[in-house]
Parts: sequence; C-alpha cells; structure tokens
Amino acid sequence: MALLFFILFGFFLFAIWVWTIIDIIKSEFKDNNEKILWVVLVILLPFIGTVLYFAIGSKNRVPS
Repeated sequence: MALLFFILFGFFLFAIWVWTIIDIIKSEFKDNNEKILWVVLVILLPFIGTVLYFAIGSKNRVPS
C-alpha cells in the first residue's frame, strides 16, 4: 500500500513539474532571458525551482 502511495505521489510531482515547464514556455515575460533562466532553474532544481517559480516568477509575466 505504501508503495502505491509513493508511486502516485511521484507521478503527481512529475506532472506538476512538467506543467510548470509548459507554463513557463507558453508565458510571455518582460525579458526573454528571464524565461530561459526559469526553464533552466526548474529543470536543474525541480522541486525548489517549481516552488520559486510559482512564488516569484509567475508574478513577473506580462499580463495577457
């Protein structure tokens, strides 16, 4: 039972990570370098990068 929990939890974290990368790529930022920085940060530091993006980076997007 615990193994199933960890598999589902891992899948959930992976899905959020992929969703974050897609959100960054689809979003417009004031500076294109900022987009590249966020993608690299989220890929290299998946958990911390995702949390930081939703706490800080998503506020720096250009409103659509």
